[in-house]
Amino acid sequence: MSRDPEQIQREIEASRAQLATTLDQLAERTSPKRLAGQARESALVFFSSPPGMALLGAVGLLVALRVARSARNRRRG
Repeated sequence: MSRDPEQIQREIEASRAQLATTLDQLAERTSPKRLAGQARESALVFFSSPPGMALLGAVGLLVALRVARSARNRRRG
């Protein structure tokens, strides 16, 4: 059974439209701006949780100790 050219053309147009929709969806999913926003949101959620707060506290303590050590070494030298 052969298809008429108009039917083939309609199938081609439908395939093009579906492909365009798929490409738009992929572009949206991989958008750097969107991914950065998701990463920022995830980080805010993590750092608002108890483990995140503990990590921030530990980093803050290490930075404070490093600054104090540097200041002490400057006074000696």
